[in-house]
Amino acid sequence: PRGTGKMTTARILARSLNCVKGPTVEPCDRCDNCKEIRDSISLDVIEIDGASNNSVDDIRNLRESVKFASASGKYKVYIIDEVHMLSESAFNALLKTLEEPPSHVIFIFATTEPNEIPPTVLSRCQRFNFKRIHLPIIVERVKEIAKAEKLDLSEEAAYLLAQRAEGSLRDVLSLLDQ
Repeated sequence: PRGTGKMTTARILARSLNCVKGPTVEPCDRCDNCKEIRDSISLDVIEIDGASNNSVDDIRNLRESVKFASASGKYKVYIIDEVHMLSESAFNALLKTLEEPPSHVIFIFATTEPNEIPPTVLSRCQRFNFKRIHLPIIVERVKEIAKAEKLDLSEEAAYLLAQRAEGSLRDVLSLLDQ
């Protein structure tokens, strides 16, 4: 589902892979690699929007860039958000690289529509299904954020916001901003 932390998890995984202590379960968040990935300025972590980079030419460019080694981390990590938006021909062009990826390359695909990814691609992926976030967890997170931002938020308001978000932390943050 949307707003459940797929891209956030992808970025944390990228930090875990490229941390100077890594690959590690807990990235330090202090080394240059972790900071650059956190600030979205790392040359080794490439985020691609599948909705706007969905052509064969886009994938051909990606296939050319995977040949180059990472700049400072151990891995070059390609995170493709909304990967289901790639065209059929783009998926076919990507398939060759997925079958024999260079040892320094990791692909992370995020999507709200896994059923729209061709089975030939899915069969080459390790899959993690995200679920909607439970209401009590969202309520607690909203209260933590409100407290940190010095907002006066009642328990009832926090519950109502969390309920309206329907399991999406991103949506509850947008509602809280409003």
